[in-house]
Amino acid sequence: MSTAAHRIEDARGHYSHQEAELAGPALRAFFKLAERWDLRVAEQRKLLGDPPESTFYKWKREQDGALSRDTLERISYLLGIFKALTILFPQPDRADAWLRKPNSAPTFAGHSALQRMLSGNVSDLFVVRQYLDAQRG
Repeated sequence: MSTAAHRIEDARGHYSHQEAELAGPALRAFFKLAERWDLRVAEQRKLLGDPPESTFYKWKREQDGALSRDTLERISYLLGIFKALTILFPQPDRADAWLRKPNSAPTFAGHSALQRMLSGNVSDLFVVRQYLDAQRG
């Protein structure tokens, strides 16, 4: 194996270890956020990328577990959305309500941000995050 190939393998192992360390804190943050936003189980699963039901309940029970890079990315976007909302709307009830209100912005086409986020595509989480970041200026 070449030196470059060894470096790539070393980096993969390093990132896998980092992802494993992030799983517990990421899941704990997600489930607190889901409670705050009063998300139903089906909505929580959809936002996490539709993991199998047994996996979802294991994560919820243990607040830890192996997460894919996709799931970590989803949680990261959701936490960014939460942070942007708390900056834009200092009153928590207004921030939480914005998520469910129909929105006339072209990004949402009259639907709520939560409806867009529940499409199942990680790119829609990115779009909502990007929209809120743009609103913050």
